Amino acid sequence: MSENKTVVVGMSGGVDSSLTAALLKERGYDVIGVTMRLADESRDFVENDRGCCSLSAVDDARRVCEIIGIPHYTMDFQALFRKTVIEDFLSEYAKGRTPNPCIRCNRFVKFGGLLTRAFELGANYVATGHYARIEQNASGRWLLKKGIDAQKDQAYALYHLDQHSLAHFLMPLGDYHKTETRRMAEDRHLPVAHKPDSQEICFVPDDDYKRYLKEHAPACLHPGDIVDADGHVLGHHAGVPLYTIGQRKGLGIAAEHPLYVVRLDMAKNQVVVGGAEDVFAKGLIASDLNWIAVDEFTKPMNMTAKVRYGKREGAARIEPMEGGRVRVTFAEPQRAVTPGQSVVFYDGDVVVGGGLIDEAL
Repeated sequence: MSENKTVVVGMSGGVDSSLTAALLKERGYDVIGVTMRLADESRDFVENDRGCCSLSAVDDARRVCEIIGIPHYTMDFQALFRKTVIEDFLSEYAKGRTPNPCIRCNRFVKFGGLLTRAFELGANYVATGHYARIEQNASGRWLLKKGIDAQKDQAYALYHLDQHSLAHFLMPLGDYHKTETRRMAEDRHLPVAHKPDSQEICFVPDDDYKRYLKEHAPACLHPGDIVDADGHVLGHHAGVPLYTIGQRKGLGIAAEHPLYVVRLDMAKNQVVVGGAEDVFAKGLIASDLNWIAVDEFTKPMNMTAKVRYGKREGAARIEPMEGGRVRVTFAEPQRAVTPGQSVVFYDGDVVVGGGLIDEAL
């Protein structure tokens, strides 16, 4: 390990990143706090805002840094964030897919752009408040593992990390439960010890993505039909991207049995609905893969797979396909397998790799 123990901590103004900075300072690191400006903050000049990049978040991060006794900087990542996250968000919805902007932000901004800036500052590490663990095995390979707290584990959102990134990232909270985190922050008199966790997509006001699409990508919204599997028209929609797989509410259809969105057909401009059993998929095809625990994936393997954050992973067989894609077959059908979301593969608590879902089978 390098003797350079300078670390840049990405500080959102919340309890997790604040405690991360405090713990690393106590462990002898030369800590620099950095708050990333990601999106237009004009909507963030409101009381009790819970966004991760708001003006209030900057103030909270700065106060924590003063208490800890470390420098604090605000860095502008708006251009990179717009190019890699916001534009992708709009593009994916326009294709009838459901993106995960937080994973994109982790990949290109927090674990890409921030690491580059950290090196420019002379730091050797970047740290975040994610609940995941990074370990090095006997052969020297860096591994990403689930956080100890199963309810807060965030390894799913970090499957894109490569060996270079893992060697320069620190995630001290992976060894703790959230209840411990708040208690430890309180013991250190950090003013954000009981601050609510941020839940929103930071660049979408009020977390209303439908309104955001209508304002920023109206060209992708065309009225059309809501149909069943046989093509019978049951209702009408204001734009396919305004719906998501598994959705039940807001369809505006009267039926004897509950109906769910089971497929989005952009080519026909149709929202396809079906019964509860039709929301389940036996498998999927994924691309844009990244492997962490192995150099490459060349033969079928049995692992567990998770198709959305917050879901449990299920047993699955992963098979390589042409073009660097994989076919995933589940032991038990999975609900709401959604193109645009990520599928992540595990061997116990080790993240083997993951990719983007192209198609449910």
